[in-house]
Amino acid sequence: MKLRLSNKLTTLGMATALAGVALAAPSVASADLSGNIGVFSKYVLRGITNATENDSTTVQGGFDYSHASGLYAGYWGSNLGYGNAMTNTGFENDIYGGYAGETNGVSYNVGLIQYYYIEVDDSDGLEFVGSVGYGPVKAGFKYLTNDVAWGNTGDIYWTVDYSASLPMEFGFGASLGYYTYEESGDFIASSANDSAFRHLNLTLSHPVGTTGADMSITYVIGGEDRQGTDQEDTVVLGLTYGFEVK
Repeated sequence: MKLRLSNKLTTLGMATALAGVALAAPSVASADLSGNIGVFSKYVLRGITNATENDSTTVQGGFDYSHASGLYAGYWGSNLGYGNAMTNTGFENDIYGGYAGETNGVSYNVGLIQYYYIEVDDSDGLEFVGSVGYGPVKAGFKYLTNDVAWGNTGDIYWTVDYSASLPMEFGFGASLGYYTYEESGDFIASSANDSAFRHLNLTLSHPVGTTGADMSITYVIGGEDRQGTDQEDTVVLGLTYGFEVK
């Protein structure tokens, strides 16, 4: 997930405040807490296949809290294949919160995602996010609010997602990613593209017997990065397990 804050303390406080509102909401009986964990063959972020977040085995997971009022909060983390100069490892932490609901079959969501990195410099960022969906289709955006090593203030990551159930318990998902870029920032001085197609992910999944786990294979069709570099196609294998926390 990135599913990637201005100064750490200020932006982390914004996301934590949202989470605090959700956790303070009344009627605990009408709230749900769930968790997830997964192992993947690599970690490809937003279609950047030429320089992945981790090109080897990646463990990811987190927790999600949702309240009947529509407020939600959560945490997600992943190991990285870069960062510490000695071990070449780092860790990504995503802390998020917001409000989600549905009206006349139309779902919607607005929130914030705080990205906090361990052993990775100049990458903590805050994104304002939103989405709207109907049936199997959902469109969304993530607006970057500060300059970081991986983006400039005002960069917007646009997505369109589709999901469907197939025969024999197979599931299919497609995710299209597109970027609009701000030309320059504190860490990225120039951009060759104002906007560009980023990726198309095609995923086939299936339950692993009655274990509650799911296996998946995702084919990533690479587009271009902000400098116009073509990204190669790749395949990601995954095994995930979701659970309820009582």
